[in-house]
Amino acid sequence: MTDADDRGDQARYVRPSYRPHLPMRPAWLCRNCAAPWPCSRAQLDLVAEFYGHSLALALYLASCMNEAIHDLLSLGGRPDLAKMHARFLGWLSLTRRPRRDGAD
Repeated sequence: MTDADDRGDQARYVRPSYRPHLPMRPAWLCRNCAAPWPCSRAQLDLVAEFYGHSLALALYLASCMNEAIHDLLSLGGRPDLAKMHARFLGWLSLTRRPRRDGAD
């Protein structure tokens, strides 16, 4: 195979693009998969983005939850606050890892 053939193969290969799972306001649905945001993929992305900064992630999500509640109220809805808390913040405890001090 020549160098020209290699370049031709590379030119034909199209790398799939990643579409971020971001909220669509005021409904707070995922722009990519239409699931309630933060969808499971958004949760994974957020954990990766805020890795090592769990307090910052919790504050960011609490702010998003507050905005979502206000947006839903402005649309005439009556959001269930317990469900909103579970949706935005309830999954965070699952992402925390035990601290390893070297002692077992």
